[in-house]
Amino acid sequence: MKKILVVEDESTLVATLKFNLERDGYQVFTAMDGEAGLSLAREEKPDLIVLDLMLPRLDGLEFCRILRREQATPILMLTAKTEEVDKVVGLELGADDYVTKPFGMRELLARVRALLRRTEKAAQEEGESIVAGDLRVDMARRQIFRDGEALPLKPKEYELLVFFARHPGRAYTREQLLSEIWGYDFLGDSRTVDVHVRWLRQKIEDEPSKPTRLITLRGTGYRFEG
Repeated sequence: MKKILVVEDESTLVATLKFNLERDGYQVFTAMDGEAGLSLAREEKPDLIVLDLMLPRLDGLEFCRILRREQATPILMLTAKTEEVDKVVGLELGADDYVTKPFGMRELLARVRALLRRTEKAAQEEGESIVAGDLRVDMARRQIFRDGEALPLKPKEYELLVFFARHPGRAYTREQLLSEIWGYDFLGDSRTVDVHVRWLRQKIEDEPSKPTRLITLRGTGYRFEG
């Protein structure tokens, strides 16, 4: 039974999430503030964390910052804010996905399943290695090296670059990349892909403003040249 930690300070929402997640077959732990959630994460080692952005005692962003130094547990961030900057900061700090309140329970459960599937797939691929030019993917360590130097990639950056490296020369729309990497039919802003591509270019391109690897296809999406 997969373990899910819900860190949320709205008691009604906590009860709703706990009920639906348990009905879906998960073992659920809950915390009403960031500090309690961090302690539970360290103690229970959950398979996934559903994390509110606005929390007492320790907010969701600081929670992500601390946890990412200790665990690679996938994080689904909940936020009532609609500003792009809040979502981007959460992703930069290590959140794997986000849902903006109010959200539908079916959508949230679908995202939970998708995150868990990707984690299981990554574990099965641990022995695999991929080489693309001066880039080398070490699946066992979940690291990507450029000219022998490890790149400081966030979880989604890593998954996106691995996907590109497996399919060099092929064009993908933003919607296809969202489906493949985020694991569901994305209902929100496809600029999420653009943000991650921009971060990747800063790490794998000699001149990020004039990319030669992650090529933008106007009106379509992106293509990776290995």
